Amino acid sequence: MKVINIHKRTIHQPKSVIVKILETLSTTNDQIWPYEKWPAMRFKEGLREGAKGEHGPIKYTIEKYEPGKLIQFKFSKPTGLNGIHKLEIFESGDNKTRLVHTIAMNAVGKGLLLWIFIIRSFHNALIEDAFDKVENHFSDKKKITKWNIWVRIWRKILG
Repeated sequence: MKVINIHKRTIHQPKSVIVKILETLSTTNDQIWPYEKWPAMRFKEGLREGAKGEHGPIKYTIEKYEPGKLIQFKFSKPTGLNGIHKLEIFESGDNKTRLVHTIAMNAVGKGLLLWIFIIRSFHNALIEDAFDKVENHFSDKKKITKWNIWVRIWRKILG
């Protein structure tokens, strides 16, 4: 099954400010990844092309990295998720930055079942939580995107 999954968020801050936050990804001072609610993203070799990383059972390699513009990961596990996910950063007018997260993959076999029944809902919630975390750096009124019923059920089942 061909999967294209896109999340977009406009943050009312200049790109230079958002880039500094995104540079903390997978560090001990991570200001984007919602590790408070989800397994932390880890890269032993840091953010660089060829580095292998993970968050929980999802494993990948950094395929492309253009600081301030793009970070693209190629899935390695679970099997059956054949493709990439990427985060792109765009200047979007006066003091606005557009974050775009895209999954482009073919899901087959076990990967297809995992995507349909678990990963898709978890992924959507995780990315919105990450975008909320970035946006909340600049707001007194904290944004919290509500998880759908499947995320709440699976989190209860899986602990």
